[in-house]
Amino acid sequence: MKADQTSRVFRLDGGGVTYALGVDDKGYLQPLYWGTSLAPADPLVSTDVTKTGEPVLAKAPGELSGFDPAGSVTLQEFPGQGEGLVSEPGIKTIFADGNRDLVLKYRSHRVEGETLIVELADIRRPLTVTLRYTIDPETGVLARSAAVRNGDRRPVRVDQIAAAVFTLPVGDDYRLHYLTGRHAAEWTKKDVSITPALTVLESRRGSTGHGNNPFFAIGREGLTTEEHGPVWYGALGWSGSFRISVGQDNLGRVRVAGGFNSYDFSWSLKPGETLETPVFYAGYSADGWGAASRTFHRFEVAHVVPGGIAAKLRPVLYNSWEATAFDVTATGQEALAEKAARIGVERFVVDDGWFGARNSDKAGLGDWTVNPAKFPNGLKPLIDKVHALKMDFGLWVEPEMVNVDSDLYRKHPDWVLNYTGRPRTEGRNQLVLNLARTEVRDHLLAVLDRLVSENDIAFLKWDYNRNWTEAGWPEAPVRDQQRVYVQYVRNLYYILSELRRRHPKLEIEACSGGGGRVDLGIIGLTDEVWTSDNTDPADRLMIQDGFTQAYPVAVMMAWVTDSPNWANTRTTSLDYRFLSSMQGGLGIGANLDKWQAEDFTTAAKWVAAYKTIRQTVQRGQLYRIDPPSGDNASSATMYVAADRRQGVMFQMLHSSMWRDNPAAQHPRGLDAARVYAVRVLGGGALPEGVPAQASGAYWMERGLRAPLKGDYVGTAFVFDAID
Repeated sequence: MKADQTSRVFRLDGGGVTYALGVDDKGYLQPLYWGTSLAPADPLVSTDVTKTGEPVLAKAPGELSGFDPAGSVTLQEFPGQGEGLVSEPGIKTIFADGNRDLVLKYRSHRVEGETLIVELADIRRPLTVTLRYTIDPETGVLARSAAVRNGDRRPVRVDQIAAAVFTLPVGDDYRLHYLTGRHAAEWTKKDVSITPALTVLESRRGSTGHGNNPFFAIGREGLTTEEHGPVWYGALGWSGSFRISVGQDNLGRVRVAGGFNSYDFSWSLKPGETLETPVFYAGYSADGWGAASRTFHRFEVAHVVPGGIAAKLRPVLYNSWEATAFDVTATGQEALAEKAARIGVERFVVDDGWFGARNSDKAGLGDWTVNPAKFPNGLKPLIDKVHALKMDFGLWVEPEMVNVDSDLYRKHPDWVLNYTGRPRTEGRNQLVLNLARTEVRDHLLAVLDRLVSENDIAFLKWDYNRNWTEAGWPEAPVRDQQRVYVQYVRNLYYILSELRRRHPKLEIEACSGGGGRVDLGIIGLTDEVWTSDNTDPADRLMIQDGFTQAYPVAVMMAWVTDSPNWANTRTTSLDYRFLSSMQGGLGIGANLDKWQAEDFTTAAKWVAAYKTIRQTVQRGQLYRIDPPSGDNASSATMYVAADRRQGVMFQMLHSSMWRDNPAAQHPRGLDAARVYAVRVLGGGALPEGVPAQASGAYWMERGLRAPLKGDYVGTAFVFDAID
């Protein structure tokens, strides 16, 4: 990080990226540059222009017209809602006397280690905003956040605040790529032109939601492809209601702002109080969508995922839900554990139905004690059995929810989100506990701590199966009740972090009806995420492709479940289901009680094969050779180890037409000068004409054609370097 004290220009460099900002002649903090790394002596210029069209150093423009006063056209790094601003603000406030004008100018800066801290202040009122910047030296990914402090003697109401505002130069060829969907259809890729009509990605649900993920990627039409061209991208580290807006301002500059959702939100900032935003992570790539996602994955694994690059690989997991649903018994689970161990499973997880009066989804949530009728001697005999079978033990929980038919609700009906005298709308027969309340937070932490302490539990599947309604907090003062959107998530993070601190070996999966709460906030406190409840292997290829635009394979769980699949009744082979699921963290959720002998043989083969490529799949570089899509009959995905000594290419055929065979697919990411031996994953002969070994250059240039025919078939080739 470089700061020019004379001109007050600040420059952050890392991973081939330069991000620069500077103070103009009127004291505004302006963005100057964000893109491919500049030489140390290169001048840093504003993205503003003079009336003659010439670029200028950080300088405030004058009035453009009577309709565009200086305040509306001055480019600001973090603008307050004031002085005629008509684009998205970084922050909007109302002072105690009703004043809504907020003009922020540079006050000071300092550098703490690798972090640049810039303080802005209103031109009249004692209100300050502190901006924090760090840049990762390996990837060039920025981490930005903001904090507003009220230095007045009276409260100030904050109605909107972003974690960061990003600016791209004037242009009419930008396209926004984002991820959207719904339950069981998450991670759908969309793209739209960026215009003055604002595009808003948001959740008003209290959690991240299935609808829009807090991630964006921006390329340039005709320039940006999978392998080439500029990409600006980012993701908000927040698991609650969020808002990311993307659009052109009144001079055609592209602006991205993201943070807490202003919908139904306000924060009465008390005298001397500070409100901090979550972190907004963002990066730049000059080499297309693929390089952007690979770079972001490296950053996320190294700096967001717990344990970083030293974190454990995801074990092969079995989950009992499809086998038993709520009909959970000690003997039934022990029988499933024996079957799971036969195929090489490493973690056995008992899903819903083990606790309280939980015989359906209508009762028991909130009562986290073992059901004595189902487990007369508690969980210990089952856990001991699982350990004897060389597996560790996991358990499903949904701590944030409660059934009306539960001991907890009967004792504390006031502990749920509610408005006094209004309906309490149930979803999946449950209500949402108000984690913003300290006593609720402490109760849940104590219950979970006791559960893990009294049982040898290695893993919790943490579920969250509905959105918010009646988001009231009647016990709080009226001016503070809308803090619930922030305080709830902060207390969720507190529970997760404290539980991990007390139980360092405990691993947690984040789940919300599948991918309904996946973001860099929850990923930073859990070890894996459940990608979607839709486990159909063909749908899942597209779901996984969308997921990995933003988030790493290292945390993405993918299960082999029963066929026909519940989501669409599609029938697929067990081989195809494994080949789809082996492209993430492999799990098995099928009803093993219905499997035949040949199914166990097939599964054992694939589990053993997966363990030979697990490191490469979970921690390697992902290349989208032929991305899956609804109108594409085939797809191909490549994973290459960090040291490039192993690569795995999956080729999947969704449906055959006529007598055609799929085209050759060309591996990517191999070391051109190395010699690689190739084999078929899971055993079997190589296709005719494919040599047993050749250089990386040969494989990438010539490609491999798998002679696939039929519907929903696939294969995978493994490339192992020869010393």
